[in-house]
Amino acid sequence: MDDPMCPVPISDRERRARLIARHHLGSTAREAHEAVRSVVAFHSTDPATPYLGARARVEGLTIDDLDRALFEDRTLWRLHAMRRTLFIIPVEDGAIIGAAASRGVAAIERRRLEGWLSAEMPAKRIPVFLAGLESRILELLDDGAERLTREITSEIPELGTEITVGSGKWTTRSPLSSRLLFLMAMDGRLVRTRPAGSWRSSQYRWAIADDWFGAAPAPPDPDGARAELVRRYLTAYGPAMLEDIRWWTGWTVKQIRQAVDRIGAVPVRLDGDEEGLDLPHRLEERTEPVRFQSVDLLPALDPTPMGWKRRDWFLGSHGDRLFDRNGNVGPTVWADGRIVGGWAQRADGDVVFRLLEDVGKETEEATQREAADLTSWLRGTVVTPRFRTPLEKELTAK
Repeated sequence: MDDPMCPVPISDRERRARLIARHHLGSTAREAHEAVRSVVAFHSTDPATPYLGARARVEGLTIDDLDRALFEDRTLWRLHAMRRTLFIIPVEDGAIIGAAASRGVAAIERRRLEGWLSAEMPAKRIPVFLAGLESRILELLDDGAERLTREITSEIPELGTEITVGSGKWTTRSPLSSRLLFLMAMDGRLVRTRPAGSWRSSQYRWAIADDWFGAAPAPPDPDGARAELVRRYLTAYGPAMLEDIRWWTGWTVKQIRQAVDRIGAVPVRLDGDEEGLDLPHRLEERTEPVRFQSVDLLPALDPTPMGWKRRDWFLGSHGDRLFDRNGNVGPTVWADGRIVGGWAQRADGDVVFRLLEDVGKETEEATQREAADLTSWLRGTVVTPRFRTPLEKELTAK
């Protein structure tokens, strides 16, 4: 008889089957919003990531489809959240993610900005100075027009004030505008709207968040919001280890343990006799392991490989080739819920790849077809990842 006190075992094979189903590998999502929601939040530090990642999960998705969700239907929101990273999230999750992550990061960043400003003006003037600028920004944007940072600065010249940011040898002079707009967005008052250039641009226009989306609901208390965010993380990524949750959220161990206890997460036994955590109602869930179904070319910083700190169960021994020294993943080739290689795009627009293990003829041929399809989808637009990884550099050097 099984020991009722023994944690339920969940194998790596089972975890990979869950990953395929939950993260819509094989293009099973119906539309962009579903693709984003399935992974909780989509990395957007590199502007191309959401487009390439959504394309991999939604059959037939176009650039216009994601633009429509962002700028017309406005069901997706681009904002800084966990680990001070820029994400795209479902709009309905904005209050939870804001209370759980964005506003905490904003408070830290505000104190940092005030410290930098103290070298430019008396400390007692800083709160009044910033509050005045924020009021003028909101008044300017109240007409409903989206504006670039430089257009806002032209109307409010004080935003062009240069301050010394950073520390040690990493200091630089930077205009106040970029830092203050950044803070107001993390506070949920502003939103990044359409890019200044193409879909690859990281320069955005700004609008008042409540005008863009409609009045936001009252934010929940931070403790409750963190618990709900961990519940959503485990729904998408569970089972996961405590260090995975810490990696993904950027929170303290105390905050994570409080959230885990609040949602009643339970221990499970992973391969290697390591302990993970999962939601109790998931313990009876079993996803049938799959035989080869499709190949997926996921972009740099895709949320799936970035979702765990411990990645050996889907990454194998390929980490040194596919991640940079700071833990940023490059473009990856996936089959059967595992990373089996990497890909890149050359200057002529062609998508090329390298398989890092023997995957068989069927998978290799499917990878060739997927690379050709992605080349066609990009239509000559060349996308270079913001964070270069060893294999991606090798593939583009030829």
